[in-house]
Amino acid sequence: MIPLYAYRDNTCDPRKCTVKKLARRGMVTIVTRITQIPRATLLLDPTAEQAVSPADRHVPSITALDCSWAALDTGAVRSWRTRRALPFLVAANPVGFGRPFQLTSAEAMAATLYILGERDQAHAILAPFHWGLRFFEVNRDPLDDYSRAEDSTEVVAIQAQYMG
Repeated sequence: MIPLYAYRDNTCDPRKCTVKKLARRGMVTIVTRITQIPRATLLLDPTAEQAVSPADRHVPSITALDCSWAALDTGAVRSWRTRRALPFLVAANPVGFGRPFQLTSAEAMAATLYILGERDQAHAILAPFHWGLRFFEVNRDPLDDYSRAEDSTEVVAIQAQYMG
């Protein structure tokens, strides 16, 4: 099991917050200051230049940025060594359903786990949500393809086929 963290700044609707629901179940640790994020973590950052790939399997933990991008100190985030963006995937949550790149933090963590080969943990992360398994149904082919890629470059090439 890969430990999961979420940097949360309390800007989202607490009733819809997937991270809070996962934290209540003991599946995610919430941190409220950038300095609390483990330094060696794989930081999920949509502005990162590299995509998550199976080459990242060695990471000791995964951290999602569950916050308002307008309020985020991007300078502090950009200093992370292991920042990765998720490739093209489609949201299955009720708010963003069908929209590419509009994943909840729970969907983002589950997708990362799936790509890293941690499929059981990925499914466990989305199990508390009535729409959770739908995410894997909607994204089955790309997730399988990304999880077979060798590195970030190959993930980006595969992504181009889905976006093309």
